[in-house]
Amino acid sequence: MANVIEVRGVKIGEGTPKIIVPIVGVTKEEILAAAASFKDVRLDLVEWRVDWFEGVFDFAQVEDVLKDLRPALGDVPILFTFRTSKEGGEKAIEPEVYAKLNIQAAQTGLVDLIDVEAFTGDEIVKEIIAGAHAAGVKVVASNHDFGKTPDKDDIVGRLRKMQELGADIPKIAVMPKNKKDVLVLLSATEEMATDYADRPIITMSMAGTGLISRLCGEVFGSSCTFGAVGKASAPGQMNAADLDTVLNLIHNSL
Repeated sequence: MANVIEVRGVKIGEGTPKIIVPIVGVTKEEILAAAASFKDVRLDLVEWRVDWFEGVFDFAQVEDVLKDLRPALGDVPILFTFRTSKEGGEKAIEPEVYAKLNIQAAQTGLVDLIDVEAFTGDEIVKEIIAGAHAAGVKVVASNHDFGKTPDKDDIVGRLRKMQELGADIPKIAVMPKNKKDVLVLLSATEEMATDYADRPIITMSMAGTGLISRLCGEVFGSSCTFGAVGKASAPGQMNAADLDTVLNLIHNSL
């Protein structure tokens, strides 16, 4: 059984998959308005997609947002994510700048987890993970394939590599071209969770075809799922309230 990662009392890797809701605001006002809109929503973590933020390359502005975002979200853990354009995000960034941004964010004490794209380069990834851990921040290592679903061994291999690099939570999102691809992702998830993982993992098959993978994580071994409140940050994200209903229906029937 994979170990549980606990952040602000949220136990990732135990029970119902945890719901992560993204914030994709461009301005500080939009970001804080999104946080305010979550007040009555059942969610577990919030992902700030900082690549959407207009001031992301000026760290003083990033920290300024975090100083208001942290109290606005109460005790909900914050996952700090700069999704690069090569993995489906809004902006390109140089690896050194990317490393500095993530480590500085971790050092503010205002975020609980950071997302590191696992194939940025091993040395940079290790540097970011070490910097985050030194600041007491957990790391989600991620990989996104918007073009296809790799074969099962490739998916498992990528997740194992993230674990070897020291990430607390390996994450992969892949695009299905057909229904069989969704089964490949689920089969890889089950194999990783059963045979190799000693920590929680997050997996998903994207778009409408892959929606089932966002719902059945508790069955196959994915510890978190992404739900939308307002604007979705990836294809196939369900409304968070509906997601919560389905996750609980499944949980109570297992």
